Amino acid sequence: MAGSTQLRFASLHDVELCSLAATGERRAFGELVRRHGSAVRGLLRRMGAQPSQADDVAQDAFIAAFERITEFRGEGTFAAWVKRIAARLYLKRLQRERRLGELAAESAQADEPVVHGDAEAAIDLDGALKGLAAGERVCVTLCFGAGLSHAEAAEALNLPLGTVKSHVKRGLDKLRARLAPAAGALEGKRGNG
Repeated sequence: MAGSTQLRFASLHDVELCSLAATGERRAFGELVRRHGSAVRGLLRRMGAQPSQADDVAQDAFIAAFERITEFRGEGTFAAWVKRIAARLYLKRLQRERRLGELAAESAQADEPVVHGDAEAAIDLDGALKGLAAGERVCVTLCFGAGLSHAEAAEALNLPLGTVKSHVKRGLDKLRARLAPAAGALEGKRGNG
């Protein structure tokens, strides 16, 4: 009987699962966690969380989402909604654990010249994100990984909108510069093949 229930939930859309979860159906919410857990943990890793920390924050995000499931209106995707919750929880954790001085030290290290590896190597977005200053990495990940607008990211980070926009622009410029040689080499290989 449990197997047929799991199959029933697996065939439902996220919005339907959210509606069931809002009535207290924990197995429906479990299906949402199964579907989106790895994507949430991946987002947190791109934001700079260590694997165990990403697991912890993802778990906290899903608990918060379950507790607030009635707030989900289906206007966007459930995945984007829970990613925003996770991103905000991670940022709150960062604010508790790190002080501005630590972020400044990371920023100074990230501004050192980046040595590009073998141009034929696969594009490593996670590695490229680690090369950004902490503020740039968080802003880029929030806006492009969690789907927050610049204004939402500014509110979540408690930063001026202009600061978030400049972090995103600088971060994207650095990512393009770092990833472009590898992408160009791959394009060149395709053209010669």
